[in-house]
Amino acid sequence: MDFPLPNRPGVPLDEGRLRLFRARPLVPVVLPGGHRALLVTRHADVRTVLSDDRFSREAWTGGTLFARTPESLALAACDPPTHTRRRKAVQAWFTARRAEADRPRVEALAERLLDGMAAHGPPADLLGGFATPLPYTVICDMLGIPAGDLGLLLPWVTAMMSAGRYPAAEVEAARQGMHGYFADRLAERRARPGPDLLSALAAAPELSGDEIVVFGYGLLAAGGETTSNFLAACVVELARRPDLAARLRADPSLIPSAVEEFLRWVWFAGTGGRPHAVVADAALAGVPLGPGDVVVPLTDAANRDPAAFSGADEFDSARSPNPHLGLGHGRHMCLGAPHARLELQVAIAALLRRFGDLALAVDPDRLEWRDRMFVRGLWRLPVTWTPGRDG
Repeated sequence: MDFPLPNRPGVPLDEGRLRLFRARPLVPVVLPGGHRALLVTRHADVRTVLSDDRFSREAWTGGTLFARTPESLALAACDPPTHTRRRKAVQAWFTARRAEADRPRVEALAERLLDGMAAHGPPADLLGGFATPLPYTVICDMLGIPAGDLGLLLPWVTAMMSAGRYPAAEVEAARQGMHGYFADRLAERRARPGPDLLSALAAAPELSGDEIVVFGYGLLAAGGETTSNFLAACVVELARRPDLAARLRADPSLIPSAVEEFLRWVWFAGTGGRPHAVVADAALAGVPLGPGDVVVPLTDAANRDPAAFSGADEFDSARSPNPHLGLGHGRHMCLGAPHARLELQVAIAALLRRFGDLALAVDPDRLEWRDRMFVRGLWRLPVTWTPGRDG
């Protein structure tokens, strides 16, 4: 079987894939370029791959499963000590305490964006008007680059997140454009430092100039693309579950728990995961593995593992505990996880408060799902609503 698997519409992992993964905890596949690998689907095994030194991202030399090269990934394609050195340089900017300190600014931004949507009136594209500009503006502010430049940057991000959708020449042009843009911003910060993350990176002696440039556009893409598409998927589910929307609207204190369940429930990784090369004898699902073997951990499959989640096929907004892997695990836990959680919580709370009867403006079968992209999501999200309590 070839991998990545063809995309299908829908927010949760589809039933056909679930049956396959539950029947085969290790699924043999052929990766692009002809490399043979095993898809890892059980929760315990995925955690092992993501945290055990016997499984190496850096030792995998067959390329990524999407358009960006390993050299353009500051953290996702390396192991310690390189990974440790690079992550340490930015970790202080992405703590839970810092995210919470940013809450008022994120709340104010959400209100401004919803003001614009309300002035436009329904129907409107929630992705373009809210779900995309919210996280991208937050990460632009952190980096110290103008959100007004997103019109230039977003098409480059989209091309670089391609998993076969865009031709190689277009992807390379996007990479060059992004590299040049952040190289120019880095030169500006070195000449005139400011209180932003890019200035802090420019002053970090442990990072080379090229590492800083790669970090810059990597953080832009990761900070915006993931939360944007997660949020759109959450809204689709809320529109499909008006009883859930009503409960969260009536009691916003339930939203953080619901966000954790969304992070478990949403089928998010368009290419599954990052290939890992086995570098020492190991075993997964009782199968012995040795150097030269390749595995691909599927966090989306792990998040529906009945061995890890009671009622794994039910959406439970009050699920506790909820050891989902929606934001990764171990050393490759998402760097921006605290900010992603905050932005999802703030966005859902603001949407439910401002927009009553939030619903899709088109039949669900007509939603335009992204295909052949690293991150699953939608190209547009047409919605309608009535004024909410504060609308």
